[in-house]
Parts: sequence; structure tokens; C-alpha cells
Amino acid sequence: MSEDKGANNNQRLLAAAREDNEELLLEIFEAGDFDINFQDGVGNTALHIAVQNGSADVLEHILSHEACDVDPINRINRATPLHLACQLEDDGARSYMVESLLEAGADTKIRDKRGELAESFVPPTDEETKKLFRKARAQIMTVSKDDIASGELAGFFSK
Repeated sequence: MSEDKGANNNQRLLAAAREDNEELLLEIFEAGDFDINFQDGVGNTALHIAVQNGSADVLEHILSHEACDVDPINRINRATPLHLACQLEDDGARSYMVESLLEAGADTKIRDKRGELAESFVPPTDEETKKLFRKARAQIMTVSKDDIASGELAGFFSK
């Protein structure tokens, strides 16, 4: 049983992410009356907290929520969950979290308060995670070219 039984669902959501408590998270989802993007005092959302704690199952549920903002920025370091994922010490957890966030549409171009991109925190020896960033950039380039070629601007460029 959670120690946060008397807390509101926003606080319980943060606790579920902190405790890697999938059961509590699903209970909150079922009950409703919560904000998936609720921020604690320093601006961390349940997504930030799940990433920091390597809570893979909780992360997937949060990302599956239709209102989830995949790029919330906290107040201390102006970091997104992607920034935090890249700083995880465990290579497997780092790679998994980064892949999940990128697949959910995380923006690789957001800079933290020091002007750092998330990718700059990936250790030089972590080729797997670096590969995920290269793949994400390639997909962005492909989508951008397709949008120009087939979108409303296509006629503009052919004049």
C-alpha cells in the first residue's frame, strides 16, 4: 500500500513514477482527475521522475497517455526527460529510455540552461544510444523533405 493514500492524484502520479509502481499508476489512470503533465516544485513531471528512476513500465504508460507532453522543461536545469535519460549511468537503461522518448517524438534540439543538447550527455562509448539519435535525425530529415515535396509549399518551390 502506498504511503501517499491521502495525497491527491497528481501527487500520487509523481509517487508512482518515483516508486516505479505500475499498479498505483494504473489505479490513478482509472480514477482520472489528474494532470499527466503536473509538475512538482522544481518543475519535474512524472515523465522526468520515471526517466530518472529508470522506471520503464511506468514510463511506457505515461508516454501512452494522449495528453502527455514528451518535452516538459524543469525549472532547475531547464532539462527535458530526454536530457535526463542521456545522463543515466546504466547503458541499457539509458538506451531504452532514450529510444522510448525518441519514438514518442521527443525534440532532440532543445537545449538546457547551459545550452547543452540532450545528446551531448551520452557517454562517448555508448554507440547504441548515439545510433538512436542518428536515426531520429534521419527520420526528421526524411519527414521534412516529404512535407516540402508533397505539401502546400510544393507549388511555391516549382515556380
